[in-house]
Amino acid sequence: MIVRAALMRGRVTLESAGIRGAARDMRYLAAYVMGIAAQDLPLRSQEALSPTQITALERAVDARALGQPIAQIIGKRQFWGRDFKVTRDVLDPRPETEGLVAAALTLPFHDVLDLGTGSGAILLSLLADCPSARGLGVDISLRALDVARENAKVLQITLKRSVFLYSNWFENVTGDFDLIVANPPYITQEEMRSLDLGVLTYEPHLALSPGGDGLDPYRIIARDHGPFLRPLGRIIVEIGPCQAANVCALFKSQGLNGLKVHQDFDGRDRLVEAYKHA
Repeated sequence: MIVRAALMRGRVTLESAGIRGAARDMRYLAAYVMGIAAQDLPLRSQEALSPTQITALERAVDARALGQPIAQIIGKRQFWGRDFKVTRDVLDPRPETEGLVAAALTLPFHDVLDLGTGSGAILLSLLADCPSARGLGVDISLRALDVARENAKVLQITLKRSVFLYSNWFENVTGDFDLIVANPPYITQEEMRSLDLGVLTYEPHLALSPGGDGLDPYRIIARDHGPFLRPLGRIIVEIGPCQAANVCALFKSQGLNGLKVHQDFDGRDRLVEAYKHA
């Protein structure tokens, strides 16, 4: 079977399963089993797949048809121009989260704390772009921390610059930082019921929702950041599209100022940035 025919057959299977973006997904899956970059696929669309490649592609298509994220099937996700290992133990990094990295890079920093680091995508992207900076990533999932350490090793970000620590928010953190970042779980208990089945089945619920109104992580960050954020330091957090006013109010009530809401590429509120008084 040639690549082009395999793409068409797989697309039909995925569309029948209700998968959005079936054509795009098939390009990623075919490139994965062929061991090439997705952008090189059009140049090889007339090649014949080997029996081993056909079997691997069929298994990948079946997994995607069941809702498993592409990143988990191929084992990686591109984020901020770099590939990060992704497993079922970490949240699949979303493109809109790249906005957090972009916002953080607008001002210099030396020491950064990433709360709920997951795959380490945010922290390691910042450190890769700022060779003089150091960072601490914390998480309550030991398996997630293992994934983050693997990503640091692949990106050649040394232990002197990136440390990953088991901690429930600030619980085991020591030292202070001039930048604190977080993409915490913020989906409300009610919203969880309407999430895509693939997300509910394959991504860690602890990284998606804290339950209730989805604001508990921001309450903790607002309440407990004091000893860990240096004067004139910044906090940047990702939020749900309807949470900006509440998160800003929480931060303001704990003495943070310079509050700013950033939108994502769809024009939705996506980040809250705040500063600590001198």
